[in-house]
Amino acid sequence: MSTVTATKPASAAMRWFSSVVRSREFAIVLAFLLLVLATTLKNPRFIFSPDGWRDLLVTPSMLLVVAIGQAVVIISRNVDLSVGSVMGLTAYCIGSIFIAVPEMPVILGFVIGIAFGTLLGCVNGALVAFGRVPGMVITLGTLYVFRGINVMWTGSNRINASELPKGLLNLGTESILTIPILTIIAVAILLIVAWYMANTRGGREYYAVGSDPVAAELYGLPSVKRVFLSFVISGAMAGLAGVIFAARYGTIDSQVGSGFELQAVGAAVIGGVAIVGGSGTVIGAAFGAILLTTISRSLPVLGIPDFWQQAVVGALIVGAIVLDRILALRQSQRLVAQRFAEEKA
Repeated sequence: MSTVTATKPASAAMRWFSSVVRSREFAIVLAFLLLVLATTLKNPRFIFSPDGWRDLLVTPSMLLVVAIGQAVVIISRNVDLSVGSVMGLTAYCIGSIFIAVPEMPVILGFVIGIAFGTLLGCVNGALVAFGRVPGMVITLGTLYVFRGINVMWTGSNRINASELPKGLLNLGTESILTIPILTIIAVAILLIVAWYMANTRGGREYYAVGSDPVAAELYGLPSVKRVFLSFVISGAMAGLAGVIFAARYGTIDSQVGSGFELQAVGAAVIGGVAIVGGSGTVIGAAFGAILLTTISRSLPVLGIPDFWQQAVVGALIVGAIVLDRILALRQSQRLVAQRFAEEKA
């Protein structure tokens, strides 16, 4: 009897360990560690210096936050191509407000930035969810609309770090136990959204809507609401990333966030979020963002030309999509075989 009791926890632990090892997240973490190890062997200052360690942790924070929102949108079977423009517009908006009201509390700046991004996300969400227009089409349009507003507002001017309050800039350099505050903020947001997606009915509904929108509506799930809220979350995360950019770099112009939309989609896909919706995790998307950012910093240190840096990222994205397709086909074949066996029995 004692042997059976001892074996059950052991087998459960082995199953858990096996599932972790086979997960996409584990593969990304392993690739990240190997990349950091190779780069550190080439140049120890990549990590064994105060600036190197801080940059390793804080640089991915903006893409990580944007990838969280992008993952929620993709899980609901959509895509948000406007996140880079939302991020840039929010960064300039927050910088302008801080210049006009330098005594404004930094925390209020974060609240305003998130609220501004949420407002822009509501525009996307309303057009997609209520207008029944594909998200890629709508957000491709708002990408240019928001960027055009930013260029018109900014003109040839830019905000310099000397114009921003020290409290905001200090936030971009201060740490707690060697962990940058901006990184702590990004990780806190990640844990909140990950818990919500995995443990609440609302979070599970995003997966149901993304897996089969028609079946979700027939079942009575609030598909329109979930699609709308996914873009609201994405806009809020892009707005937060804009504030983080302002705190991290201080210099803000009309090109802030350019290209971030493709990086966010790439991070989510590499992290295991199926581009067809219905599967994946925001944790995986966050790991994908960390890996992409680290690749951008590591490959120049390793002496790899710019062309091959972009080729590596492209190969990772294509490989992730192909892998997802293969796994989906295998799962489909397994279900068909199981159903056939049950009917035969």
